[in-house]
Amino acid sequence: MTMMRRYCCALAGLAVLALAGFACRSAYYAAWEAVGKEKRDLLRSDVGKVQDDQRAAVETFQSALDRLRALGAVNAPELESAYDKLNGDYQRAESRAEAVRARVASIESIAADLFAEWEREAASISSADLRAKSRHKLVATKQHYGELRAKLKTAEGRMDPVLTQLRDQVLYLKHNLNAAAIGGLRAEVTNIEGDIRQLVKDTQSSIAEANAFLERFEK
Repeated sequence: MTMMRRYCCALAGLAVLALAGFACRSAYYAAWEAVGKEKRDLLRSDVGKVQDDQRAAVETFQSALDRLRALGAVNAPELESAYDKLNGDYQRAESRAEAVRARVASIESIAADLFAEWEREAASISSADLRAKSRHKLVATKQHYGELRAKLKTAEGRMDPVLTQLRDQVLYLKHNLNAAAIGGLRAEVTNIEGDIRQLVKDTQSSIAEANAFLERFEK
């Protein structure tokens, strides 16, 4: 197969995947529209829900941090139980983080489709005055959404280094179930504390921006 033929086949494959994704999204929106839910309703709902997802993730990370701090008081015979609990905290934190990522991805997808639809519909308005007003509202909404998306992505990105450090400490404890392991972990707690504080700060900023977006979106 020539290079050009492989290139054309690759483009065709991507086109098929794109069409399949578009068909799935169209069916998804059609199902919601059948019960009276438009794209703007779905976006509003997801922006509201992502705040709950973020709060739950932060609470889980803080719980894991509390568990790490408490390791200093754990006796050698209790280390295996302590590892099991810390590993459970890590698994829950990873699950919560994935829920946030999925929600943010859903928001991005719905927002893109909503704005594309809005642009098409605004262009079809015959009244020049109403068309201009609709496009002005679209530009303002897209700007506000851009500010929200930036905060969401910042908070989302803060979770990864915390998860990495938490995973490292869980594995270290798993491989060293002895008193010396506690000393090794204690030295690392300060680093993860700083990252979690920043995660909390960015998450709170993201939640505040989500509230502001919803308030403006209603107007």
